[in-house]
Amino acid sequence: MDLEEKLNSIGLKREEYELLREKLAREPLDIELNIAYAMWSEHCSYKSSKIHLKKLPTKGKHVMIGPGENAGVVDVGDGFVAVFKMESHNHPSFIEPYQGAATGVGGILRDIFTMGARPVMNLDGLFFGSLDYPKTKFLIDGVVRGVGDYGNCIGVPTIGGMTFFDECYNTNNLVNVFCLGIGKRDKIFLGVAKGIGNPVFYVGSKTGKDGIGGATMASNSFDENYEEERPAVQVGDPFTEKLLLEACLELMEKDIIEGIQDMGAAGLTSSSFEMADRGDVGLDLYLDKVPTREPMTPTEIMLSESQERMLIIAKKGKEDEIKLIFDKWNLDAEVIGYVTDRKKIRLFWKDDVVADIDVKLMVSNAPVYNRPTKKPEFIDKIELFDFDNLKEPKDLNSVVLKLISEPEFSTKKPIYEQYDSTVQTNTIFTPGSDVALIRIKETGKGIAATVDVNPRYVFINPNIGTQLAVLEAYRNLICVGAKPIALTDCLNFGNPENPEIMWQFSESTDGMKEACEKLNVPVVSGNVSFYNETNGKNIYPTPAIGMVGIVDYPLNAPKGYFQEENSTIVMLGEIIPKELGGSAYLKWIFNRVEGKLPDTNYNHHTKLGELMFDLVKERLVLSAHDVSEGGLDMCLAEMCLGNRIGAGIELDINARAELYLFSETQGVIVLETKHEDEILDLAKKHEIKAKIIGKTGGSKLIINDLVDLEIEKIAKENEKALGGVFDWREECV
Repeated sequence: MDLEEKLNSIGLKREEYELLREKLAREPLDIELNIAYAMWSEHCSYKSSKIHLKKLPTKGKHVMIGPGENAGVVDVGDGFVAVFKMESHNHPSFIEPYQGAATGVGGILRDIFTMGARPVMNLDGLFFGSLDYPKTKFLIDGVVRGVGDYGNCIGVPTIGGMTFFDECYNTNNLVNVFCLGIGKRDKIFLGVAKGIGNPVFYVGSKTGKDGIGGATMASNSFDENYEEERPAVQVGDPFTEKLLLEACLELMEKDIIEGIQDMGAAGLTSSSFEMADRGDVGLDLYLDKVPTREPMTPTEIMLSESQERMLIIAKKGKEDEIKLIFDKWNLDAEVIGYVTDRKKIRLFWKDDVVADIDVKLMVSNAPVYNRPTKKPEFIDKIELFDFDNLKEPKDLNSVVLKLISEPEFSTKKPIYEQYDSTVQTNTIFTPGSDVALIRIKETGKGIAATVDVNPRYVFINPNIGTQLAVLEAYRNLICVGAKPIALTDCLNFGNPENPEIMWQFSESTDGMKEACEKLNVPVVSGNVSFYNETNGKNIYPTPAIGMVGIVDYPLNAPKGYFQEENSTIVMLGEIIPKELGGSAYLKWIFNRVEGKLPDTNYNHHTKLGELMFDLVKERLVLSAHDVSEGGLDMCLAEMCLGNRIGAGIELDINARAELYLFSETQGVIVLETKHEDEILDLAKKHEIKAKIIGKTGGSKLIINDLVDLEIEKIAKENEKALGGVFDWREECV
């Protein structure tokens, strides 16, 4: 095999090979070429995104550890911290949906407990294609079972998230997984190697040949031969992960380790190089000491992504204590190397040196690309859409029923009922709400989290669309009285070598920067997933936002749907007609994705947040729901569906009815209350416009003389789209 064939088989670019050869001052060995490609892949190095991610604000009042570690850490008071992060497992979940999704959950769990925190909640962001596409139901089935089985088996509740459907995801579904853990402020552990002479421990499952090349597979586009990548998908074992979690947390109660890191993407390669880089040290690793399930070469051992494994830097002299703990939990624990002062990683195989590579070259000094950007020509055109040219519907009842029956709005119960959402007994809000809410047993406070993005918005205008994603996450949190303190992100985009995709990414990060700065919500962790492209077709830009807030009065938190008959319905903020750019109404009724996006109003959102904190503190609100996709009409319909409680609404509409009811104005919240006078007074104090728009009760949703629908009829339509989503199993028997 000549050099070009070898580089093509590995995937290393010629210029990257030349850089490696120059820095090593010799011809790279095959194992070194493979290590370089893994460490310089998009998945591990962020080489196309790094210059843009540096724009994001990462410091704040509550931030203890920001980007660069396994997960972000924020102070939640009383000596406790929340540790959280969101990751993608997109490519593996398209190739093999069950294991792809399951190992995505396993990986994000390890990112959390490697920091010393016990995982207490999972959320997911699932983006699927059209239900009519032949593979979609198969993908939904595998992904949902994978997410559910792994979380259920390990005993971490899956409490919420989002599910979105669009044909752009037909051949590139997205699986984003979020995990949050609670730990003690004085017991945070980092993925750092330090202490010359300290032993390097391999702990957990044995290494096998599953997942070899996973990081590099995730850094490439797909074509019709995507199934050939199946061996690169990892295989998970949640029961072993449960043992690993308990063993690591027990280990962390003792003063016997210096650093610990999950063997995730690129396995032993990334964990060893990244830990050495953070500690500014080197490592000598003896690969024949690594526990394996089968005969393996040094290259296979370094690149395997077998699950449920950790790399630990132990304190010298504590080896026996560590082995005792892992023996107790029936897990492997072997010393496979030592920390050195050489600032290189030297790999041995039966006493022979098989690789010797500079740490900084693989990590801190890895190639970084400032890729060219180009604004797509269609952007300016689609923003000019004139909504007055839309045909006015004759029957709004049929429009409401059509929207509520679409997958975007249909009940997600068939999906989330497969998740254990109450294990650990901390859950306050179960799935079906816009927000996941748990209590911290030791303090009585609550932690709220949400995952949000509207990909249509980001497609039309990546900058404003990303700002609107941050704002929606913010509104979801304030609806339960949470104070947003930080966020994580999962930035899913197409091929970065396409200048138009890179423009989307640059604009999106600019938008996130602006939103985070204006709301004072820093970014503490995150993930970038590029190359979500098959046969040249890219997904919509999908920057999923995972935001976290502190809830001082979690038991006061209002639900997202009507609770009682004969309550007063109050609207905070004002609907602006014709804010329909990228709207659900335009998509599902007219099959169009265009138009100027709704305005952002940060001053209003900040005041709205302060008002909601006061309202929840004083227990004045029974339920609260923000206006977002589908506008005010869908907001009211969803509030009616939760407990099958109707509503009579009277609105002052000074526009075409549908351009008002389905407008997606930002910063509007609908409340249910028995204390309308107090709410109106507090709203005035906070300079928020508020007005009474109706009463709860009865069996219908009635809006002026425009909408008159039985709640049971709405519910029946709401259950159609996903009601039979798993029926394909029976068809295959």
